[in-house]
Amino acid sequence: MKKEKVAIIGSGLIGRSWAMLFAGVGYQVTIYDIIPDIVEKALKETKQELDSIEKQGFLRGNLTASEQFACISGTDNLKDAITDAIYVQECVPERLDIKKKLYAEVDGLVGPNTILASSTSTFMPSLFSEDMKHRAQVLVAHPVNPPYYVPLVEIVPAPWTKAEYTTKARELMTEIGQKPVTLSRQIEGFALNRIQYAILNETWRLVADGILSVKDIDVVMSEGLGMRYAFLGPLETAHLNAEGMLNYCDRYCNTIYAVSQTMGPTPRMEGKVAEQVAKELDEMVPIDKLPERRAWRDACLTKLAQLKKTI
Repeated sequence: MKKEKVAIIGSGLIGRSWAMLFAGVGYQVTIYDIIPDIVEKALKETKQELDSIEKQGFLRGNLTASEQFACISGTDNLKDAITDAIYVQECVPERLDIKKKLYAEVDGLVGPNTILASSTSTFMPSLFSEDMKHRAQVLVAHPVNPPYYVPLVEIVPAPWTKAEYTTKARELMTEIGQKPVTLSRQIEGFALNRIQYAILNETWRLVADGILSVKDIDVVMSEGLGMRYAFLGPLETAHLNAEGMLNYCDRYCNTIYAVSQTMGPTPRMEGKVAEQVAKELDEMVPIDKLPERRAWRDACLTKLAQLKKTI
């Protein structure tokens, strides 16, 4: 176990996942939330989840579930949570006003050496750190939901973030078993969501134009592209699908460009198409079955992660 302290602000699913990841390698983790009962509930659920994961053989880190939980505490006092922390991971709701208010409070409590990282998937770090005294310590460490089962973390600096904090954040992510990527500068949507949105936009067009059903579109990914992309990115996939990338470009650049020109304007996910997509998805996975389906997803992701470690 380590002596260094990590603070998690927000005790929801993302916050609890971060807490387990840091505790997995022995960091002393404090979970903060605004109401004592919420903190107690989060601690209880964290213990249950650690025990369950251990029984299934999927526990991450190098400590037992009980040893990991011994590293985790909770508080409803923000100052107590972040005092002496080397790293703070913020996981509050995706509202800019809430984040600005929180970071203004944190700014008055934190020292000069603490990394301040946000789990946001929506806001560039400059939007909530511009007026801070300690703004050079602020960055985004955006996980993929659920972060305990999907290791990618996008590290995104604000224009004024010092490189030393970005570097240290990446080292910490690697230490706890995540797979960090570092953007050279902030950009709307970061990297993962920009790619995800491009896929969503085209699948939306295919439904709107009556080309494929929702179920068949998901089969294209789960039984086609997704199988490749679980092990290879799109660029290496292209590299392997020809005699190297330059040969791929020679063969397919005109076709890719021509098809892309037919894709039309960016759709809005609303109206009749949204109703149709929701209807088909409800038939595939009824709302009351979502928790069961999420558990199945998480088990599959864990098995996939284990498989990737063996090859």
